[in-house]
Amino acid sequence: MLSVEGLFTEYADDRGQVVRAAEDVSFKVAEGQLFTLLGPSGCGKTTTLRSIAGLERPREGEISVNDRVVYSSSRGIFVAPNRRGFGMVFQSYAIWPHMTVFQNAAFPLEVGGGNDGRGAGAAKRTRRTRAQIRDEVMRVLAAVQLDELAGRQATKLSGGQQQRLALARALVMEPALLLLDEPLSNLDAKLREKMRFELKRLQRELRITTVYVTHDQSEALALSHQIAVMHDGRIQQIGTPREVYERPASTFVADFVGNTNFLDGRVVSAPGPAPDEGGAYVVHTEIGDVTVAAFQPLSPDERVSLSVRPEDVELTETRPPGENVWQGRVDQKVFVGEAVDFQVKVGLRTLLSRRHPTLRTKVGEPIFVQLNPEKCVVLKVA
Repeated sequence: MLSVEGLFTEYADDRGQVVRAAEDVSFKVAEGQLFTLLGPSGCGKTTTLRSIAGLERPREGEISVNDRVVYSSSRGIFVAPNRRGFGMVFQSYAIWPHMTVFQNAAFPLEVGGGNDGRGAGAAKRTRRTRAQIRDEVMRVLAAVQLDELAGRQATKLSGGQQQRLALARALVMEPALLLLDEPLSNLDAKLREKMRFELKRLQRELRITTVYVTHDQSEALALSHQIAVMHDGRIQQIGTPREVYERPASTFVADFVGNTNFLDGRVVSAPGPAPDEGGAYVVHTEIGDVTVAAFQPLSPDERVSLSVRPEDVELTETRPPGENVWQGRVDQKVFVGEAVDFQVKVGLRTLLSRRHPTLRTKVGEPIFVQLNPEKCVVLKVA
């Protein structure tokens, strides 16, 4: 298990000013889980990853893997990167162009020997015979589906194959922890989507504890067991992909993870119990009074923001039964293949809705909008 506690990492920029890249960052990653640090450029996610790897020296905090402390400010511990026994894959795969696929994957074993089987706590290295190296390399190449290309020059590989080779080179050391810094960012969209499935398959089959850094929300949602959303050096929310997407803890998280509609409003009343924990409230917004199911207590006249995902904005050509219904007008629509994105004008507001292509309402025509109270996420405004 990886444990990061109270991590503070800072550095001086070009003008000599102190940049607080990570502030009080704490999280735990269970053995065999894939944990993603998600956020925009400059939010501190790569600095946090590099601190775990030992490539950055934090100012404060503690990092341990499987109860072995690799950094502690209070105890004066700092284990060098090459002694931590972690595997790491960067944005640039750093493939040796003059070597074959096999030679690239075997290089860490031939130079460093690899762990002696005791995981990240093992500082001792063991020398392997040529036969042992060949067996271990071919096993890992088979896992990333490159065993049939073992003799090929690395420069003859496609982008996706090079990415898998970089993974194989990290995995051959049998690291207790795998660190991935935006490894798919150099691939085109279609190959990136394919490699998500490959990464997920590999991670689940090998059950290797992994910390993954990305700014791509769909990548994080597709791959992760848990996601930490970062902003300005701090973690804003930690949760499963579904929790982060469906119950964001702040307007930043709601806005950054996927698309959403924001409706600013003021709490009017609490008419009765909601079907889940919390209560049902009426919030006055610019499109009218909206009944919402809140999972936290709200006060009358409290300012809030409602986050409603496009797929939760229901559209029908005839007025549906129930609450939270308004008549609007189709302002724009875009066909994106598996769905149609509608922009619907409700009063002075435009709401984004993603619907199935069978809904063919034309631009300029009237349409009814309905919001499910349980899908209106209430966010408190600071």
